[in-house]
This record gives sequence, C-alpha cells and structure tokens, in this order.
Amino acid sequence: MAAAADAAHHVVNMLPFKIALIGVLGIGAQWLAWKLQRPAIVLMAIAGLIFGPLIGWFLGFDLPGPLMHSLDLFRLDPINDFGDLYRPMIGLAVAIILFEGGMTLRFKDLGDASQAVMRMVIVAGPIAWFLGTCAAHYIVGLPWDISAMVGGLFVVTGPTVIMPLLRQAHLKSRPANVLKWEGIVNDPLGALFAVGGYEFIRFTMTEGSMYIAFGKLAFAAILGTVVGIISGYGLAWAFRRGHIPEYLKAPVVLAWVLAIYVLANNMADETGLLAVTALGMTMANTKFASMVEMRRFKENIAIILVSGVFVILTATLTPDVLKAFLTEWRVLAFVLAMMLLVRPIAVMISTLFSGLHWKESLLISIIAPRGVVAVAVAGLFAAELTALGRPEGALFVPLAFALVFATVLFAGFFIGPISKALGLAAGGGEGVLIVGANPWSLGLAKALKEMDVKVLVADTNWRRLRGARLEGHATFYGEVLSENADFRLDHSAFNHLIAATPNDAYNALVCVEFAPELGRHRVFQVTSVDNDEDDADTIAFTSRGRTLTSRGRSFDALTRDWWGGWRFRSTTLSDEYTLDDLYKDRGDDLDLILAKKPDGGLDFIQPGKESRAAGSTVLSFCPVKDKDNRGAGAKEPGLAGPAAPLPT
Repeated sequence: MAAAADAAHHVVNMLPFKIALIGVLGIGAQWLAWKLQRPAIVLMAIAGLIFGPLIGWFLGFDLPGPLMHSLDLFRLDPINDFGDLYRPMIGLAVAIILFEGGMTLRFKDLGDASQAVMRMVIVAGPIAWFLGTCAAHYIVGLPWDISAMVGGLFVVTGPTVIMPLLRQAHLKSRPANVLKWEGIVNDPLGALFAVGGYEFIRFTMTEGSMYIAFGKLAFAAILGTVVGIISGYGLAWAFRRGHIPEYLKAPVVLAWVLAIYVLANNMADETGLLAVTALGMTMANTKFASMVEMRRFKENIAIILVSGVFVILTATLTPDVLKAFLTEWRVLAFVLAMMLLVRPIAVMISTLFSGLHWKESLLISIIAPRGVVAVAVAGLFAAELTALGRPEGALFVPLAFALVFATVLFAGFFIGPISKALGLAAGGGEGVLIVGANPWSLGLAKALKEMDVKVLVADTNWRRLRGARLEGHATFYGEVLSENADFRLDHSAFNHLIAATPNDAYNALVCVEFAPELGRHRVFQVTSVDNDEDDADTIAFTSRGRTLTSRGRSFDALTRDWWGGWRFRSTTLSDEYTLDDLYKDRGDDLDLILAKKPDGGLDFIQPGKESRAAGSTVLSFCPVKDKDNRGAGAKEPGLAGPAAPLPT
C-alpha cells in the first residue's frame, strides 16, 4: 500500500513538470519556426517525437541509472501521464480550436468570395470526402464507417499553414485567394464531417438500427447547432448591452465556450464540437464592439492550445507505430493517393467553367497542406473510437501525421518553384506597403505610383485613408500586426515596407514583424530623431527597421517640410545629367528616398549611400523652386498635396 501511495504521489508531483515541459516545447517550436521561417507544425511534431517515442525507444536499452532517470523525467507519455484526464483534456482543447475556426467564417466574406471558392467548398469537399473514404477503405483496409471519418476529416486544408506559404510564394491574387478562403471555410467543415461520421458509428453501435442511428445523428446535429447559435446571440447581446465589463470579456468567452461544450455534450453525447463551432460562426457574424478582444483571445489562447495539443498527440505515438508508419506501404500509398489523385480530381472537377485558368486549378490541386485541426480531431476521435471498442481507430493518428508531414513539406519546398513554372508567381514588379496615412506618406505614395511602383497604404483610421482612396491607391483598413491582417492583407502585393507613423516604437515593431518575411534589407521606418540609427538612447538597431531617406530625418522634420512646401520629384540620371547635377539644381537640402533601377528593381537610399547609376530614376524630397533648373528626364510627381486628411 505504501509503495502504491508513493508511486501515486510521484505521478502527481510529476504532472506540473510535464505540463510545463509541453508548454515550453510547443511555444519554443513556434518561436524557432518564426526564427528559421519554417512551418511551425513540423517543428512541433519533431519536438513531440523526440520527447515522446524517441526517448521511449532509448529507455529500452540498458543505460546507466542516472541517465535512465533523466530520460524518464523528460519523457512524455501523455496517456499514462494524464490518465483519465487525457480524453476530456484533448476534447476541451479541440473545442476551443474549432470555436476559433468558426470565428473566421464571416458570411459577408464568403459571399464576396469568387465562384471558384464556392465550388471548392460545395463541390470539391463532398467529392474529396467520397474519394478519400474509398482510399482509406481500399488502400489502408479500414471499415467503411471509419473510412468515412478519415475521408471527411482530411478534406481540411489548414489556414494556419497556408497563410505563411502564400506570403512566402507571393502568388497572384486569384489562386492565393482561392487557397486562402478554401482553408478558412474547410477547416471547421472537415472537422464537422468527422464528427458526423463518429456520431453515426456511435449511434449504430448503441442502437443497432441504421435508421435510428441516422435519426439520432440528425437530432444531435440540429441540437448542437441550435445550442451554439442561441448561446452565441446571447453572449453578443450581453456584450452589446454592457452587462460584461471590458476586462472580463476575453475570460468570459473562454469560460462560455467550455460551458457550452460540456452542456451540449451532456444533452447529447459529442454534440459539443458542433455547438462550439456554431457558437464561433454566430459571434463572427454578429455585430458587437468587442471583436478586437476576441481576436486577441484567438491569437493567444489558440496558439497555446495548438502548440500543446500537437506536442501531446505526437508524443502519444509509440516506437512500434512509428516503425509501421515508416515501413508500412499502405500508409505511403494512402498519402500519395490523397495528394496525387483525390485532391487533383476533386479540384479539377469542381473548378470546371469556374473562370479559373487550368494552370491555376493545377496549382490549387497540388497545394493542399493539412494543419493542426486535422491532427487534433484525429487524436480526439482515435481515443473515442478505441473507447467504443473499435481498435481500428488507432490508425487515425498515424494517418493524420503522415498526411500532414507530407503535404506541409511538399507545399513548403515546392509552392515557389511550381508557381513560377506555371507563371502564377506575383513577381514582375516591385511593390511597397506604406504603414501610416498622413500628408507626407500619401505624397510619397503618389510619387511612387507615378513611377509605376505598386503601392498599398495601410492605416487603422478610415478617415486618414480617405486621401489614399481618392488617389486610387490600394488600401488596407486595419491593424497590420493583427491576425486579421494575415487573412485580409494581400501579402503578394508588396516586397518592401515603409513604416511612416508618428510613433517610432510602433514603426520599429512593424518592421521587426515583417523583417523575417520580406528580409531586413527591405523594411524601413521614419524615425523620431534625425539620423538616430547609431544613437545609444534610441531603439536598438537590431530591434527596428532601416532608416528611410538619405539624411535620416525624423517624422516631425519631414512633416514640417511638407507643410513648408517641399514635394517629391523623380529624376532620371544619365551620363549627361548625374547626381551631382541634381544636387546643384536642387541644393544640398535634397533628401533622396530611393532609386528605381533600369531593370525595375528598387534601391532604397540609406544615409551615406547614394545611387549614381546612369539610367536610374531617383526619387527625392526637396523644396519647390520658382525657377525649375532641371536636367533632361526629370519629372515632377505630386506637386500638389494629395487630398489628405488634416495633419496628425
């Protein structure tokens, strides 16, 4: 008895350590993925494999006692570590992840999507479900009912994986939008397909009659959806009426999601996932003033849960399962069939006469990375099916991991070369994102546009963007650092960034955020102090963007000169008219911004560095003179200020 008590006490004491280890591994993998610009889902899986089955494999050897103890301390064995808590814990985490997915489904956005996106959801989804079911049955040998669950779940293409790939590949807007919106919509739908398959299996086993099973499944689906919709409207009503204070809104949402999940499950088993997805969709399409807080909730809680769940599920794989996973030809054949047959057939059929070019359909058909939802839901239902006495369900997790690894790695390495080979890369021209709409930055945007440089102006204030809209610039209304911007900001439209707000710290934050994506040499900011790049009292050079303009002047100085009559001018240099001639004509106060090279590339001019190449078109910011003594090839864009808002 005493030995058993000691063992139980040891397990209890180890639980906090294991939970902390899972958190460190998950978030650490996310950070490393950001640092290395690699898919986070792969690094999280590697972390789980190392601290789960790999350490478990080493423990099978006759190792020295201290080493065995250390390895056992760091080994993750979630099923034994968490015991009876394992299944409900995964269920709650998946519920929150699906709620987050539901909150991305705004009907307005879906209505604005192209015909191709609608077909990808309405036509390609069911076709892929049917073909995936056949592949799971005939190739892997699973029973038809479990095959239907597998085929339904693997319809998903995770948006959390697709968005970084799209930013990396810089696809043209139409195929990028189809991939993006398909992932957003299909993510919860695939999970719902799997829920439907599981409910059918459960009702069939408990009721015996297929008709009763179908009836109960329909009742459960309707009940879960109704509970989710009513609870969503109720929570939104409470927010609008001010019944919940601001500081409690995010915690209330978390508690509400968990409560609705448990309540729906108690009313009808496993309807909780349907309820929380409907809850998220309802809140996404209900107007209330706390959507920003909800996005923060999604960004923080969902990232933590996704990281933890992925590490936990990977750690549950045993060495025997991994060996079968690597050597079993049926797993490889299933993955290849899903990638090379099921997905292409479904996409090609659904996009016929949709307006997509065949090259676009081909690219979309072979780029379908599966994400965290596929693995999380597979892990949940593998445990549920095993508990129901269906051991075949244990194959759910290895199949999910195999498909996720294969599709993510394939898409990560080949989306760029394939898009270029098909002529669907958005290259062929430079683009600039200007963050911050003010008179000076809008004058810069107008000058760049007249130099045939694509410009996108972003700001969080709709009124400040008025001048950009009147000038015909592409605009983004919202916070460029938000998760919302990942889905709505067209990252293929720019490959340079200029942060030009009055807030130096915010400019630095924007540059640091976009530097891994664009390259640090392509992110620039207007500073708060003239030429402060080496000033020890300002933001460190490594934590900010590069200084904009050749003189490195501050936002206040540039704005003051703008209202003093300075304007932007572009001048084409030649052997006869050099940069020295431009200085003689314009004076030493001339501030150089960038040079557009003969090949169309942009060369931003840093303090102490100037572009003197003949044939380059130099953009400068300088005073307006009554008598214009310019050389040949000079142009004057933006002499008049744009229809700009008042100075801020």
